[in-house]
Amino acid sequence: MTSFRFPDDLIDLRRRQIRIYNELALRPDVGAAELRRALIRLSCLISVHPYWAEHGWSMAGRVELVRAARSGPDGVRELVMHWNGEEFVVPGPKAPEEGP
Repeated sequence: MTSFRFPDDLIDLRRRQIRIYNELALRPDVGAAELRRALIRLSCLISVHPYWAEHGWSMAGRVELVRAARSGPDGVRELVMHWNGEEFVVPGPKAPEEGP
């Protein structure tokens, strides 16, 4: 099994991307265009990060990057959205806490 050791700045980029995705999921009508631009920018920064040039891009690496972003005291998870037949909804009474 390949071991992935991601630099802190790459993990931080992915965590920021997840936080913005969650914000957009919870409030799609508030600043949606700006949030989408931020998501695109972060996606580009993640994709061209020097780590991938040195270690090679792989789907397994991308999955492990998500796991790394979830772990640790600053870890964050993407909200799960479901289609109810009319709109996408975030199930549950409230969103998970994201930290400070």
